[in-house]
Amino acid sequence: MAVSFDLFGTLVAVEYPADPAAAVASELDARGVAVPDDWGDAYREVHVDAPEGAEVPLPAHVSAALASRGRAAPDNAARRAVVSAFDPDVRTRDGASEAVAAAAERGPVGLLSNCSVPELVARTLVRSDLDRDAFDAVTTSVACGWRKPDRRAFEVLADALGSTADETIHVGDDPETDGGIERLGGRFVDVRDVPLPAFPAWLEVRDRPCR
Repeated sequence: MAVSFDLFGTLVAVEYPADPAAAVASELDARGVAVPDDWGDAYREVHVDAPEGAEVPLPAHVSAALASRGRAAPDNAARRAVVSAFDPDVRTRDGASEAVAAAAERGPVGLLSNCSVPELVARTLVRSDLDRDAFDAVTTSVACGWRKPDRRAFEVLADALGSTADETIHVGDDPETDGGIERLGGRFVDVRDVPLPAFPAWLEVRDRPCR
């Protein structure tokens, strides 16, 4: 059976900007983009009509928010501003590396993260204590186009692992999103019930044959 892990809030803790709209505005301004006076309102409005379950990349949202106020972000400034605004400080959670290593001893291991910011998952992994090579597949919503709990997010990862969603254990911290694996017949492990330091032992118990 394949095992997948959520990233943010599960394997790592990341400090996000207290005011994302202001953080993005500051980075846009640094790149010569004129930010409208009502940027906070524009940032919070919906500008991209996406299907249910789909991910809207944050740079696309920012570009659309600017366009709604007659402004433009040339030379890929929206993407560069978003990436810089969310440049992460990362703390690896206790037991994370050991949990991933224990899963890797038993089969393919994946990472499945809801993240609308390009490059953020890759940067987070580089700055964490996790072994990037321990993951056989890394799937992000911004790359695959679908957010957990949408079934397509889990199916994309399972396919990348050479498995199926109903044969996947997904470890996460949010029953509403990560728990979506159970609708496909897979198993959700909530880190609040099975903390990461206890996950290797949980796997061992699960592997024991019934007597």
